[in-house]
Amino acid sequence: MPKTPLILLWLAAACAPSAPVAPTPHPEAAAVIATVQAMADAMRTKDTAAFRRVMEPGARFTGMRVRRATGDTIIQVLTVTQFADFIARDTREPWIERFFDPEIRIEGTLATLWAQYDFHFGTTFSHCGVDAVQLLRTPAGWRIVGLADTYQPTGCPERPPVAAN
Repeated sequence: MPKTPLILLWLAAACAPSAPVAPTPHPEAAAVIATVQAMADAMRTKDTAAFRRVMEPGARFTGMRVRRATGDTIIQVLTVTQFADFIARDTREPWIERFFDPEIRIEGTLATLWAQYDFHFGTTFSHCGVDAVQLLRTPAGWRIVGLADTYQPTGCPERPPVAAN
């Protein structure tokens, strides 16, 4: 039986695929997640002051929507004030937005949270999708400067039910 030189065995072992190593979370990832969760909590409680505290005044909310009257697809863009006013005026049960599998990227003063979400009015399902949230680290902490989302009323992943309050 021929003997394989030791160097070839070492090279084969060194080049063999290994299990991927999970990246170490950025030390500020929890603060980014907390800021986005604070936005969702403020929406749930209809606390527009708390909502504004996590937003930069020039932030925009952008998404593709379908006009009910015409069926046309449009890009909807709302300012912080427009969105806060909508929260305050809406009389439906609490807005509950839940995030799943968030991916956080941070470089310097810029952060992005990308996460699947589902949205309910109280315990009644409304829609799901993906949120892409842009944040900047300001002297006051992480602030949301933009949010774009998808809006999917059907075909959503199975998620645990929303607990009744």
